[in-house]
Amino acid sequence: MQRIGSRDNGLIKRARAICRSPRECRRSGETLLDGAHLVAAALAAGVPLKAVLVTEEALSSDEIGDLAARVSGCCHVVTDELMKSISPVSTPTGIVALIDIPAPRAPAVAGDLLVLDGIQDAGNVGTILRTAAAAGLRQAIFAPGCAQAWSPKVLRAAMGAHFVMSLVEQAMPAALLEGYRGAIAATLPGAGSTSLFDCDLRGDVAWLFGAEGGGLSPALAARADLRIRIPMAPVVESLNVSSAAAICLFEQRRQRQGRT
Repeated sequence: MQRIGSRDNGLIKRARAICRSPRECRRSGETLLDGAHLVAAALAAGVPLKAVLVTEEALSSDEIGDLAARVSGCCHVVTDELMKSISPVSTPTGIVALIDIPAPRAPAVAGDLLVLDGIQDAGNVGTILRTAAAAGLRQAIFAPGCAQAWSPKVLRAAMGAHFVMSLVEQAMPAALLEGYRGAIAATLPGAGSTSLFDCDLRGDVAWLFGAEGGGLSPALAARADLRIRIPMAPVVESLNVSSAAAICLFEQRRQRQGRT
């Protein structure tokens, strides 16, 4: 393993720029994985690691030490100070990895779909992806205005969901959904909406979830043929979008397992 001690090292400067700027992720086509869980998930999925940075203290952990040994050819030992400068979290885990962002796949508009519209909070986007992967969905479509799917903060919140899902960014979902054969569902409370628990969700569903404040764009909301409301106590007005997504996706999973 090589040792790096300078803030001016090219790899450190590159990692720092990617960590601080989603725009730099797009420009370079690279991103950072933070933490042993993400690095292990990438290796399990066969994703090539371009470089791994680890602190001396982290190497004493069995988990991180084993990971570093597996990728010793591209592993670099850095100081705690340097790790703090490149980690996307305030308390670094002690290991990050640099990877190329996978080339986007053409969307396959069939089966269950997750469609995100204008959701800008990286934590919400990552949490929704993690929930969707756990519920069995394997494709997510991002309309313009969403947080960048492969940014370090989204990756960290998603905890490996990126490596089991196909992600399509900068898509025009209203057009993509033309001819979709399943139900197109959105949480749109008000006249004409149906309680989530009264909906038949056993078939294919394209789930639409909109921005935290403004909700779905009018064009995408108009595509919904299943308008859903989540029954809530009257003292609560609304739910965080990631919470709403979790409730909907796992109600669908519950119905498919035939449980009441």
